[in-house]
Amino acid sequence: MRVAVVGLGAVGARAARQIASTAEVDSLVVSDPKADRVSEVVASLGAKAEPGEVGADLPEADVVVLATPGEAQLALARTLVARGTSVVCTADGMDVVRGLLDLGPEAEARGVTVAVGAGFAPGLSCVLARFASKRFDTVDEIHVARLGTGGPARARQHHDALGGEAVDWRDGGWQRRPAGSGRELVWFPDPIGGADCYRAELPDALLLVPAFPGVGRATARLAATRRDRLTARLPMGRRPHPEGGLGAIRVEVRGRGSGGIDVEILGAMDRPGVASGAVAALAAVEVGAGRALEVGAAGLAALVDPGRFLGLLADRGVKVARFG
Repeated sequence: MRVAVVGLGAVGARAARQIASTAEVDSLVVSDPKADRVSEVVASLGAKAEPGEVGADLPEADVVVLATPGEAQLALARTLVARGTSVVCTADGMDVVRGLLDLGPEAEARGVTVAVGAGFAPGLSCVLARFASKRFDTVDEIHVARLGTGGPARARQHHDALGGEAVDWRDGGWQRRPAGSGRELVWFPDPIGGADCYRAELPDALLLVPAFPGVGRATARLAATRRDRLTARLPMGRRPHPEGGLGAIRVEVRGRGSGGIDVEILGAMDRPGVASGAVAALAAVEVGAGRALEVGAAGLAALVDPGRFLGLLADRGVKVARFG
């Protein structure tokens, strides 16, 4: 299998490292506008890795991981789908995710897969929702909360998300409400514990609703401080840190089974850049090996076997906790 990674920031570099250590992968091409960054990453990855030419066309591969700043991923994904190449996208901006999902009909016609939102959240959160849903006959509600950012691009997205418009799914329709509203105390895995979370311009529901036909509610919230909320509609006052600190996700699924109405809550804790890189890498291997559950454009809840995926992810150091 030949895999390419385009963009070598906090997420892309870690995805490349994970891919290079995968036995199924024969070769890895890495590409980034910064030639010195490409050389540095190639030197650290060993014999499987080779540099992509700066400014050249997108590399040829069985599957390409896009870890560039979010706005660029849509144009790159269009090019790759048009030439019949499967894509794993890490972008989590609302407009970019919508655009990527719109590639679904063309991707399906060409027999390729576009994995949308293959990061920490969305991404791992989508897989947790699918895994939690296995104990129910029908899923009524899915609620996602996340804390932390994985690099400068994700920090800017976090900032913008609190200043935008939240989109939730409720009773068969979309509801739009101001981001930064709806404060809710959410408990994440220890040692993080409780944090105030708010509505935000997050794409999770766009990915979850198609994967769970008939779901009544799907929401996403973002952990934030009072300062985050007050400055969300202003330019960022300082440059984002190159590597985010510890982060977490929590996924709550409510449904109906043989025992009646019940709830399953799963979570994970890690540095978001590390976890996102592992998720994107594993998604690329599953797609490149032909193990995606469908062609077209979708989130990971619709594309991977959740038990297998979480087991392989645990082998890579990203583990899941169940709330008792």
